[in-house]
Amino acid sequence: MAAEKKRVGIMGGTFDPIHIGHLVIAEAAREQLALSEVIFIPAAQPPHKAGREVAPAGHRLHLVQLATESNPFFRVLDVEMKREGPSYSYDTLRALVETHGESTDFYFIVGGDEMNTILTWHRISELFALCRFAAARRQGVPLSLLEVRERLGEEVLARIHPVQAPELEISSTDIRRRLCEGRSIRYLVPEKVEAYICKEGLYQ
Repeated sequence: MAAEKKRVGIMGGTFDPIHIGHLVIAEAAREQLALSEVIFIPAAQPPHKAGREVAPAGHRLHLVQLATESNPFFRVLDVEMKREGPSYSYDTLRALVETHGESTDFYFIVGGDEMNTILTWHRISELFALCRFAAARRQGVPLSLLEVRERLGEEVLARIHPVQAPELEISSTDIRRRLCEGRSIRYLVPEKVEAYICKEGLYQ
């Protein structure tokens, strides 16, 4: 009998900055999908943020490390920081699959709203072949997957796993705006993240 595959979550993104909402979704996915761990992978050059200035990659990486260090099931990889060019999820997942072979099932964790733009992702059909998706959804609101089914086929839907996560109206955009306006971000980000942002004068 074949051994059961290890389940690993992947949380990618710009994390500009990381906030409580990211952590809540990651923990919900870990618990509900029985993931052995969740790997956070900050993007060095996020392709979907072209034309918008983001905080230096080193700062964003350190913020993610600070935010996740208290959770023994979370860890951080800097693989996209070491790779030149745009940080495409396809390239990252391909490298992880090559490293782990057939022993691991990867679950790419996204917010429910991101499923509406998933078809714009680089080599998305090939990405679906490399991993499954864990999609956070709001209570009582089904995921909108009609366009995904029409473009990629019915069989792709079996690789999308809904995750029920607490509904938090927190965004990196709002946090950056608050910092620019000199307003508080307390309780929107972990304490160590807030302290580092203030110490380094980020987003001000």
